[in-house]
Amino acid sequence: MSETTEGPLPKRSTNDTGKHRDASASGATPEIGQDIEVEVGPIAAGGGCVGRAPDGRVMFVRHSLPGERVLARVTGETRSFLRADAIEVLEASPDRVDPPCMHAGPGQCGGCDFQHVAPAAQRRLKADLLAEQLQRLAGVDYRVEVEEVPGDPRGLAWRTRVAFAVDEDGVVGLRRHRSHDVIPVARCPIAIDAVNDSGVTNARWPGVRQVEVVASSATEVPVVVVDTGTGRPRDLPEVATGIMWRGRTLQAPSHVTFDVLGHRFTVRAGGFWQVHPEAGRVLSEAVLEGLAPQPGERACDLYAGAGLFSAALARAVGPTGAVVAVERSGSAVADLEVNVADFEAELEIIRADIRPDVVARRIGRPDVVVLDPARAGAGIDVMTALVGLDPPPRAVAYVSCEPAPFARDLRVALDAGWSLASLRAFDLFPMTEHVEMVAILQPPG
Repeated sequence: MSETTEGPLPKRSTNDTGKHRDASASGATPEIGQDIEVEVGPIAAGGGCVGRAPDGRVMFVRHSLPGERVLARVTGETRSFLRADAIEVLEASPDRVDPPCMHAGPGQCGGCDFQHVAPAAQRRLKADLLAEQLQRLAGVDYRVEVEEVPGDPRGLAWRTRVAFAVDEDGVVGLRRHRSHDVIPVARCPIAIDAVNDSGVTNARWPGVRQVEVVASSATEVPVVVVDTGTGRPRDLPEVATGIMWRGRTLQAPSHVTFDVLGHRFTVRAGGFWQVHPEAGRVLSEAVLEGLAPQPGERACDLYAGAGLFSAALARAVGPTGAVVAVERSGSAVADLEVNVADFEAELEIIRADIRPDVVARRIGRPDVVVLDPARAGAGIDVMTALVGLDPPPRAVAYVSCEPAPFARDLRVALDAGWSLASLRAFDLFPMTEHVEMVAILQPPG
């Protein structure tokens, strides 16, 4: 990857002789490091906008907005497309704003895609991305409004978990986009205060390659998960946090707590939990509204994690109902058992990979199902098994943070005669291209 000018709105670049290197001539083949004037079009997956290089190849231009004319510096290439950064804005979109983070911009931190975009416009871009993926991969013309979630209206101070990189000198920071370089960062504007005030970024971590800080409004002491690659960490700094390493508690506490709809959840640091402070509540309410589980019903929670949806389902089906939760991670299952222990519903916890045979043979015949897979999605085989249950569930809630795998899996259900009853999208990841979805699927008839 070539060097790019740092800063949110850098000036035109020059070559060694001070002459601007331009590859805008029709038919010219751009090289990495060259600058091209281009008018960019729609947003694309990955956070950049689509432009066209002089040789006809598609350009994905980060730090740009649809309709803008920019000077784009080529940063990478394949046989079919180019990657580029907008290093100068020649004609700006009305949706462009000054980035609130000093580390945002070409050649800088790769953590945020949309620091240069007004918050309302970010949500419109995410809706565009979702609609495009649904049409292309699922064959569905469906557009939703990405819903704003309570919090800082600027899209800041929402991350309860941040994985900081550590350089060879033990300095903490975040990685440059598409690079292993570490940019020292004392405060991350999209992190909550408890993360930034933990003291982790001001300390030196020799021999460590990553520190993940996990905090919540319900937890007094954050926890740091240390990744050393190989060998036990030594000479760790004195920080007023818990410290975890390879599942071992080097310094208490080892867990973080979250309050959702009147219930307290305990989650081991390093385990999965939604990163936005409002995510647990927003998603639980959306799932319950979409499924409308009734007292006495049988519910299934696939990819159950620490039990966010298992708890919501157990509360809804009550003492005459049942919940079966399936989760592969042993530490998540340990948290799940604690987090659902106080509910009166019949509870069955299965520790297993979510495979087609598990869905077909071990979960029984649930009335309602929640599946919240990782970013890769449930997959065609699991979806085929789920929509093939006989009798089928009366409703399935699919929770996803990645439009493309979700659209692929939705296609499986649609091809089996199921319907998309509703789809909601939530802006749980401001300043990034990511969006969280809750879809309700219903069987034929």
